[in-house]
Amino acid sequence: MFANFTGIVDGAKALTTKSVMAVAAAEDKPVLESVLKAKADGIADAVFVGDRLKIAEILRSLGQDPEAFSIEAAAPGQAGEAAVALIRQGRANFLMKGLLDTKDLLGPVVRKENNLRTGRVMSHLAFYKLPNYPKLIVSTDGGMILYPTLEEKKSIIENAAGALRALGYSLPKIAVLAGVEKVNPKMQETVDAHALAQMNRNGEITGCIVDGPLSYDVAMSAEIAGHKGVEGLHSGDYDVLVVPSLATGNILGKSWSVTAGAIMAGMIVGAKVPIVLTSRGATAEEKYLSIALASLTVAGMDAI
Repeated sequence: MFANFTGIVDGAKALTTKSVMAVAAAEDKPVLESVLKAKADGIADAVFVGDRLKIAEILRSLGQDPEAFSIEAAAPGQAGEAAVALIRQGRANFLMKGLLDTKDLLGPVVRKENNLRTGRVMSHLAFYKLPNYPKLIVSTDGGMILYPTLEEKKSIIENAAGALRALGYSLPKIAVLAGVEKVNPKMQETVDAHALAQMNRNGEITGCIVDGPLSYDVAMSAEIAGHKGVEGLHSGDYDVLVVPSLATGNILGKSWSVTAGAIMAGMIVGAKVPIVLTSRGATAEEKYLSIALASLTVAGMDAI
């Protein structure tokens, strides 16, 4: 369990073997700034992929010598494919999105011949440090799947549990959110949440604890759970919240960040390597923390 992002960053700095990220379309100043900081702090190394001249120009503007870095030229529209090729060749072990459309990076990732698929869906993990929650809390999936089916929600949970175990969580505690705590056939998210909890109980979903359906307040507060008479769960101590739709996760995350002042880092999981894919509105700090998160996850995946 991590109380805050300091533990993530310190853990990544302490790794004896540094990860290498392939940065697709790296000709983007904020991305390069975050990568340079991560490299300087000993968190991860990088191969920059894209327009060699533009990348070199930005590096010089940041006071860096382009000759000191590994830069792979890629034709327009081919940076994603070239970055994935670096993973396939063993020259990098996670991906980062630069100045290209998301589809142009994820397309090569899911292409069968690139052998990066795991059989599960890809989903987004957003790690947040809220001012009044005792540890990092993860929201999933607010970035990839619009309206996940029951089977897709199972994959989302397995993705989250696997990533957290790689980060050192022995048995991640996962709450499947809905508007109420009781199953209502007219509210599909409650039906799915109950089914997922049962899958966990009967061994179809392993390596984690899954509870649901749970309302947000019951999941996040033991006091409220007690007042409502909801007992025997892990209220106020969950590691992951599974949201019923992308819109729900997007709104929840932005509410935390914009209104509650939460600090955020995130990555896409479900492929054989993590993918750092931050929003256009992400701060340099969020990009940096996301790199640290991916680097530490890669190390944990290798150790499992």
